[in-house]
Amino acid sequence: MPRAAPVLSKLLLSWLAAIGAAQAAPALALSSCWLKGWPRAAQCGVLQRPLDPATPQGRQIDIHVAVVPALARNKAPDAVFFFAGGPGQSAIDLAGPLAAAHARLQQRRDLVFVDQRGTGRSAPLTCPDDGERAVLQPLAERGDSIQRLARLQACRTALQALPHGDLRLYTTDVAMADVDAVRQALGVARINAIGMSYGTRAVLSYQRQFPQAVRRAVLDGVVPPDMRLPDAAAVDNQAAWDALLRACADDAACARRHPDLASRLPALLQSLPRTVDLPHPVSGHIERVPLDREAVLGLVRAPLYSPALAAGLPAALAEAADGRWAPLAALAQLLGGGGGGIATGQHFSVVCAEDLGSGAPAPSPAASAVLDGQAALYRSVCADWPRGRVDAAFYTVPPAPAPAWLLSGTLDPVTPPRHGARVAAALGVRARHLIVPNVGHGVLTQACLREAVARFITTDDDAQALAQPADCAAALPRPLFFVPPGAASGARP
Repeated sequence: MPRAAPVLSKLLLSWLAAIGAAQAAPALALSSCWLKGWPRAAQCGVLQRPLDPATPQGRQIDIHVAVVPALARNKAPDAVFFFAGGPGQSAIDLAGPLAAAHARLQQRRDLVFVDQRGTGRSAPLTCPDDGERAVLQPLAERGDSIQRLARLQACRTALQALPHGDLRLYTTDVAMADVDAVRQALGVARINAIGMSYGTRAVLSYQRQFPQAVRRAVLDGVVPPDMRLPDAAAVDNQAAWDALLRACADDAACARRHPDLASRLPALLQSLPRTVDLPHPVSGHIERVPLDREAVLGLVRAPLYSPALAAGLPAALAEAADGRWAPLAALAQLLGGGGGGIATGQHFSVVCAEDLGSGAPAPSPAASAVLDGQAALYRSVCADWPRGRVDAAFYTVPPAPAPAWLLSGTLDPVTPPRHGARVAAALGVRARHLIVPNVGHGVLTQACLREAVARFITTDDDAQALAQPADCAAALPRPLFFVPPGAASGARP
């Protein structure tokens, strides 16, 4: 008996420690819920987190979580966490389409969607222009740059009056601590992280802070932590536009029909400001809309995100040159109306602190660009936006703690391969950079690449996972340039 006492004491201490840990663990009770675009019941819950990590007993915010449960009874212990883009998108709002697109992963793994603080239902930082009813606004109001800046300033003031309105507390590193608290509350030892666009920056932040919690990482459209969004966008938007000009010049039919495409956009910009007639996308009523430089560049930038839409730009710009602006406006609307699902307050809280804050890397020398990435708007908004503290470590990319796939589309106008190549080099030998030709923003829009990612995640051996075949879209052609029905194949008169 005396010999057994130390063993019993250790067991008792371990048991008491386990009870204490369970009592200290945050509570996340899940209950049945329904997600938009998903036909079966999911599980949803709320985890309370301190608004300010420096005062854990202070004001709390609710972090909303949705789980699409694995189908198998004997499910794998490593759930798949999705990190939304933007910054400002709600992961839960995207859960239905994402779960459907990645149904193979759901066979044995829970799919987890966390509304990052400031987005969706988690202490949202939304502006009036973000709602679904924003598409009902008059076009003249939506497109006026001066009015837009004034609305953003008014929204900032309104957000600061909210109980959770300290706009300094929504940086990526702070938000990723929330995500890890969710992981722990769900009892998940390691996650498979899938990030899209800004969500890739979130994944990089997460695995830098919690390397032991990552099993696999997929970065689709890589946003490095040290990217200065307005400056990088100016370079990358222009590169995508230049690639479109070259593609049209190399295509005999497009070159015949649009021989002056390279000069068309500059000529249209020279004709501004002007007022044009456009049909409202909801009512169909014709409205008189003043156009300035930023409004027209916005109409051109949006289709560049999708090569299928960008294929219509030469024809749409030709119509605009003839005084018919509706086709160009329609192309931009096809990518999404209203606020585009972005929580504007969270968007600027991240960008103003991380991309344009005092600790951000210095900008590269300015390049001459027609599509200037909205740099003036960002600098105007960020001049008065409260900026959170960003540690120097945020801008570093340590070696990958687990196998990582980085996906880049050659026609992406905002996260092209140059960003993925730089991050892949920093991540080292456990990272693989896949460059997919003729794809825009979002490589995982290609079904065969979603299958490749599923194999990467479900393969147990790390080396075999990294080496999984992923060349299924290597021969994907660029979409053919649009020719209006009944139009002649030759040059425009």
